Amino acid sequence: MPKPNLFDPHEYRELTFEDQALLHRGYHKAIEALRRNITPMGFSACSLADNSVSGTDVNYRSVWARDGAKTVIWTLDLDDEDIRACQAQTLRTILGHQAPAGQLPAHVLIDTDEPEYGGVGGITAIDGALWILIAVWRYSTHTGDYSILDEHADVIHRAIQWLGSLDSNNCGLLEIPEAGDWTDLYARSYHVLYDEVLWHRCLICYSQILGRQGNTEQQADYAKWAEHVGSTILKKFWPSTAVDHTGVGPSFAEVQYKLGDSRYLVAQISPFGYSWRCDVYGNLLAYLTNLVSDERAKLTFQFLWGIGVNEPGPVKNTYPPIHAGDPEWRDYFTVNLLNLPNHYHNGGIWPFIGGLWVRYINKLGHRELARRELVKLAQLCSHGSNFEWEFNEWHHGVTGRPMGKAFQAWSAASFIKACHALHLDPESMEHQE
Repeated sequence: MPKPNLFDPHEYRELTFEDQALLHRGYHKAIEALRRNITPMGFSACSLADNSVSGTDVNYRSVWARDGAKTVIWTLDLDDEDIRACQAQTLRTILGHQAPAGQLPAHVLIDTDEPEYGGVGGITAIDGALWILIAVWRYSTHTGDYSILDEHADVIHRAIQWLGSLDSNNCGLLEIPEAGDWTDLYARSYHVLYDEVLWHRCLICYSQILGRQGNTEQQADYAKWAEHVGSTILKKFWPSTAVDHTGVGPSFAEVQYKLGDSRYLVAQISPFGYSWRCDVYGNLLAYLTNLVSDERAKLTFQFLWGIGVNEPGPVKNTYPPIHAGDPEWRDYFTVNLLNLPNHYHNGGIWPFIGGLWVRYINKLGHRELARRELVKLAQLCSHGSNFEWEFNEWHHGVTGRPMGKAFQAWSAASFIKACHALHLDPESMEHQE
């Protein structure tokens, strides 16, 4: 059931009656869309009844680790027995299919209960395990039900060890294979901002898990590890002309991109180069998980607002898109015509990131602007290829028209979370993604 007075007209007085009505309708439509994704195995990525699949699309008939975990986290505020049960089952489905080395599946096929550990080209999906470990802790602390955490303590321990082994040179950051996360048809690799931000949050959550288990010594170790990872991210991903007084010489990568002062965390770095593009999603997560300061977040917001990252709808996942001939272009971007410029991961508009954008603005203290952006997100989600309020997977970055699957679970969940967040005092919010 929705929270009482979620859209109190007095609090939303800067919006028209029509806009308030749109938000109210959108909230209930988002819950309806979410319900379409309830299956006996957990949340599906998109409604099984409303999307035809063929070829590689068959993997949409799955419980996905990353999709499911985010849907769990962003719907915890809902007081609904069926949704709560599906949250728990989503986590159990993924945790129940661990590989011998500790890896968690990218997704589990609903029709066969078979786990798959790789995505396109068989490349492993790193971020699924990160999201699941975060989600288990968030679910447990929010509901007070620690049964999943306790039942799968060994699974969680082996998963964190598997993730830690991806730090192959002991620098603190994970080494990510190309197309090894949610951007499974996109050319980012080695140290990827989005994955490192999640790794930082994952270590904090696991430290707290250890504390609950009474393992205070290892809790302190993981807390220290998280602190090191956080400082490493800020040092490596935020170019600055400030003098480094640590006495440690710059790395080859640092020399390459230390040409000025950044206004955002860059998308990717490696020993041989870097991507100066702005990973909008990664930057929003970095602030919502308390990794970057208000001061830096304001600089990033000013940049994103200036480039119109929220036009024609909130919000594009990366800026600027990669065009053929660019050094970052890959021929495989044309697979299924997905990652053409302004499409999909290459500058497409993702409503679930739009929900983070609304919360980001609200956390900065711009509550009226956040509400106007929530209205804009509701307008985007109200469109569809066949029906109204489809909460599509993604939209074209220029036209704003829906391009992805209908009734996508994480699109609906992120809208629900944004609605809840804007009803609260931003100073009292705890952002743990």
